[in-house]
Amino acid sequence: MARKSGSTITQEELYPNSDEFVRNEEEMDDARLLDLDTEQESPFLRGQKRIPARRGALPKKTANRLLWAAGAITILVICGAAIGAVYQYGEHSWRFRVDSSDDIDVAGLHNVTRSQVIEVMGGDIGRNIFFVPLDQRQVQLQQIPWVESASVMRFAPNRLRIEIRERTPVAFIRVGSKIMLTDSSGALIELPPPSKGKYSFPVIVGANAGEPLSSRAARMKIYNQFVADLDSDGGHHSQDLSEVDLSDPDDVKIVPNDAQGDILIHLGSSNYLDRYKIYQAHIREWRQQFTKLESVDLRYDNQIIVNPDMQGTARQPPLSAAAARAAMSVGVKQAALVNKEMLARAEPPSNAHAVVKQPASASVKTPPAHKSIRKNVKAHPHKKAGSRVKQSAVSTQQPKSAPSAKGTVQTTPNSASSTSAKPSPDITNEE
Repeated sequence: MARKSGSTITQEELYPNSDEFVRNEEEMDDARLLDLDTEQESPFLRGQKRIPARRGALPKKTANRLLWAAGAITILVICGAAIGAVYQYGEHSWRFRVDSSDDIDVAGLHNVTRSQVIEVMGGDIGRNIFFVPLDQRQVQLQQIPWVESASVMRFAPNRLRIEIRERTPVAFIRVGSKIMLTDSSGALIELPPPSKGKYSFPVIVGANAGEPLSSRAARMKIYNQFVADLDSDGGHHSQDLSEVDLSDPDDVKIVPNDAQGDILIHLGSSNYLDRYKIYQAHIREWRQQFTKLESVDLRYDNQIIVNPDMQGTARQPPLSAAAARAAMSVGVKQAALVNKEMLARAEPPSNAHAVVKQPASASVKTPPAHKSIRKNVKAHPHKKAGSRVKQSAVSTQQPKSAPSAKGTVQTTPNSASSTSAKPSPDITNEE
């Protein structure tokens, strides 16, 4: 018979409550965490042993950089090969070859002929368009006298375009035995064919054949100021001139286009329009008073010197018949083509000349025959100290109204703007 034990285990003790069991487990985990924290904070405990990981031969960052570099090199190689292929195609393909002059377009031509341009660009016919030296051709085109500036452009596949800007002439200029055109900078320009038209410019004299461009540029600066002042009233007086002498920068001399005879007029270096109007107002009276009027000096205030250039002027090289015909065909006035040379006469005294003054009275006086009349000639108040009025020999020309070689005529002065018949200014002949 089986023995019954004295103690028994209940089911609750054998299988405790699940909630209590979960609570006990959480308390145990918390205790373990606290122990771990205590171990990390303790300086006497060993660190945790690291587990080694398997890695590649290069770091990941370096490997990425190498990949990018390889990709870039590959792209560059492909691009280089493509460029090389295109270059070879462009160098050897017939499509990019300038076949004839029809492939050269030229714009802006008026006085420059197309044959002059093709003469410069002719060496590029048959050449690959990419091997045409554009800068060199531009310099060569600008050496054509009429060309002020030029531009050369290439257009695929095989065309060249040239744009020309021509010079603008402002005057004729006599250089040696030739007459040419010149622009405002002093560049020399060949005369165009007569079919291109005519010009109404005066001829500039006083330039030397061998002088540099800088010297001509200085002369042209004076000429430009002279023309601007002379035409400032809108009268275009510069078109009525045959010659403008710029040999002396301080004395601009002109020869108007006058059918009754050429007169050399000294205008100085300023007030060109006012002095030219004085000439216009008195020229008819002067011609009546003098048998031959060759030059007038208007540089001084209240004083006019008649025929001061009788000692003679520098003789210029004569023009050939062909040069004269070419000059007349483009508008050069006939008076500018005559080689003038005023020679001194031997008969009159060497210091005789005529001086025109502007007194206030109007009377005619005849001095005794045994007395000689002298008068001091005062220079322009703006002239430099020490300068003198140049006196030169005069021919046997005497005022028609003078009763003798030593006569004096005094009248009221004429206004520069009046052209009516008025008494002439005072004229004194000196010996």
